[in-house]
Amino acid sequence: MSSLKIKKGDMVKVIAGKDKDKEGKVIAVDMKKHRILVEGINTVTKHAKPSMSNQQGGILHQEAPIDISNVMLLHKGTPTRVGFKMDGDKKVRYAKSNGEVID
Repeated sequence: MSSLKIKKGDMVKVIAGKDKDKEGKVIAVDMKKHRILVEGINTVTKHAKPSMSNQQGGILHQEAPIDISNVMLLHKGTPTRVGFKMDGDKKVRYAKSNGEVID
């Protein structure tokens, strides 16, 4: 299975959709569906019935997943495409805008 270019904890910028030009931190990555959860991006309203865990019930605001193709990685505050290269015997991600290794 191939590895994705964006990982949990990365800062990303949304490049398409209703939240275009917003930035946030990646909370979770779904590798099978190629979707990610980004903090404060693509928030949806969910109506919850009262339950044992949520006594009050009511309207909840939470993030919904967005497609990984709609975001770009932020490297030093600049959106950049990501590539892979071999650094010795280790596969690393690098920023295509300036060639620097990301991790």
